[in-house]
Amino acid sequence: MNLLPIAGPRATWALLWSEIRKLPGLSIIAAVVITGGSAAGLVAPWALGALVDDISNGGDRSAIVKVVLLIGGAAVLAGLLTALGVMLVARVGETVLARIREKVLDRALQLPAPVLDKVRTGDLLSRVGDDVATVATALTDVGPKLIGAALTIVLTAGGMFVLDWRLGLAGLLSLPMYILALRWYLPRSAPFYSQERIALGERSEAIIASLRGSATVRAYQLEDVQLEKIRGTSETARDLSIKVFKIFSFFTSRINHAEFVGLTGILVAGFFLVRADAVTIGAVTAAALYFHRLFNPIGAVMMLFDEVQTAAAGMARLAGVLEMDQIPSPPPGPGPADASLELVGIGHTYDGPRVVDEVSLRLEPGERVALVGASGAGKTTLAALAAGVLTPTAGVVKLGGVDVQALGEDRTRSQVALLSQEVHVFSGTLADDVRLARLDATDAEVEGALERVGALAWVRALPDGLETVVGEEGHQLTGAQSQQLAFARLVLADPPVAVLDEATAEAGSAGARSLERASVAATEGRTTLIVAHRLTQAQQADRIVVLDQGRVVESGTHDGLLAAGGRYALLWRSWTGFKPGEPEGRTTPANAST
Repeated sequence: MNLLPIAGPRATWALLWSEIRKLPGLSIIAAVVITGGSAAGLVAPWALGALVDDISNGGDRSAIVKVVLLIGGAAVLAGLLTALGVMLVARVGETVLARIREKVLDRALQLPAPVLDKVRTGDLLSRVGDDVATVATALTDVGPKLIGAALTIVLTAGGMFVLDWRLGLAGLLSLPMYILALRWYLPRSAPFYSQERIALGERSEAIIASLRGSATVRAYQLEDVQLEKIRGTSETARDLSIKVFKIFSFFTSRINHAEFVGLTGILVAGFFLVRADAVTIGAVTAAALYFHRLFNPIGAVMMLFDEVQTAAAGMARLAGVLEMDQIPSPPPGPGPADASLELVGIGHTYDGPRVVDEVSLRLEPGERVALVGASGAGKTTLAALAAGVLTPTAGVVKLGGVDVQALGEDRTRSQVALLSQEVHVFSGTLADDVRLARLDATDAEVEGALERVGALAWVRALPDGLETVVGEEGHQLTGAQSQQLAFARLVLADPPVAVLDEATAEAGSAGARSLERASVAATEGRTTLIVAHRLTQAQQADRIVVLDQGRVVESGTHDGLLAAGGRYALLWRSWTGFKPGEPEGRTTPANAST
């Protein structure tokens, strides 16, 4: 299994900046407001410095009142502007993140099936889950703090130089130490943050695999093995986090040293300047307060690098998904002439031996063909190739005489529907779940589709009928009911060609017959290729194609193939339990599988 790509710093920041530029008005207003809030914070140190000079010069009590009122008014203004600025920056951040998240999900959903098959599920889920959450925190919480702190640093440093350029230079003695601290920290921490995000994806992969295969894990008593895998990946993620924290602790100590050097430089320089009557005591006081005021924003900027690094790693992983090549749309061309489906010399391999080899098959418009064969014969692969989900490594698939590669993915999807045994019920009302196949379908059309597949009776018996909420947090449907919804979607979508890959396999014994009837009803009048889970489905088909080791070994009707006594006859007798020559008078097992 492969990891999705990770974008470089330039591509990552280019993505973020491109989205911010789409909100020019809101972004400028946010910048102006938060700058105003930072500027208002400069009033208090300056006013206190002026008060010191006034008192030194014998000023009266009214000077104190004026300073107190000025500081109070500036504090209120700074608080209001900062709160408004934080809200605006958070709004910009949330909007930007929402757009990036939509792009990432859209690209992930459009990844070709061969790519998705090779991608680790945990890696993909951690990107659209953990990484999105990390970036969201950075844009809505860390972002406003970082911007506010950076503006405060710049404006305060400017204020120190306005007081006296020599005091400003004394404060700048700390700058090399800050830079050295960053130069020491960033190269050491960045690789660990990237490794930490990958480790979290590995942990998600181990947990998801264990949960999805819980039945198999219990059946083979593999609980300890799977727990050990989860423990191992968790320990790796924990150890990386501890290493990052250790590096960060050394980083903070270097910041404290820089603060000490800067404040000491201002006080020492101020002492000599006051002694030489070059500056006033109030100016030195204001400069010292300005620099002391920088402790929190500089510390915030430095401390926030921890979260910025984490967010940057997450953003790089999101941008990496967007860097993946899109499937190019073919130029406009003629559409299918009819609903025929033809596979010519089809071969396919998954980085190994061919699982489908030299298969040629034609389905006439409206014809119903069943694929049968033992497990591993290549039925599911051939069905995916016929539906255009997989691209064959050899041969061509034609729809109405047109190569599906020339049609393109969107036009192929509108012509061919693929239904598998893995059916998902989306959270929401049952009507909306069915309406996913055609969003403009009316309630009457939804009911008609449900009635056609034999589901309307039990749907009306639900607490709220079509408006019953289904899915994970709603009414739980059985496997057979979920599959009937999938057939109803097929009716609404109304494609000329349908490919059913064991689409009735999840029903169990109780719902087998009703689902087979629903399958026939939903595909009536359509060109249909069926991977037959139950041979009764093959028995109802116009033609049966038998696969063995990726090749077509037999083709014909049910009665004709039984009379031939070949591979299909062996499968039928193995499935029904009849011995050669025994009359077929017993009921066929509903849960038997090919």
